[in-house]
Amino acid sequence: MPKQLTVLDVEVCCAPLATAAVPADAAADLAAAFKAMGDPVRLQLLSMITSAAAGEICVCDLTPAFELTGPTISHHLKVLREAGLVESDRRGTWVWYRANRSRLAALSAVLDVTPAD
Repeated sequence: MPKQLTVLDVEVCCAPLATAAVPADAAADLAAAFKAMGDPVRLQLLSMITSAAAGEICVCDLTPAFELTGPTISHHLKVLREAGLVESDRRGTWVWYRANRSRLAALSAVLDVTPAD
């Protein structure tokens, strides 16, 4: 397991790409998260969830934005959940989604290409 670094109170797996090579085990974890965002529908869903005014959004508000079936939307949301990019909880009939902001911040920190002084 790679040493955990803290950048602005965000726990990241490794140093930014501009400062050090990514260890193999960290690369596998990072690749899974970036792969989840590599699909246009998932990227749109993540954007809708992350930008939701209340900080969370009901699946009932996500589904109508796409010309896809409910099960297909559910699959994409499951991929985002499994990658740790979103969290969810069921409230009655509906599932509500919110961004895992610390995970997104950690991914962002790894992509920081500002060279070290």
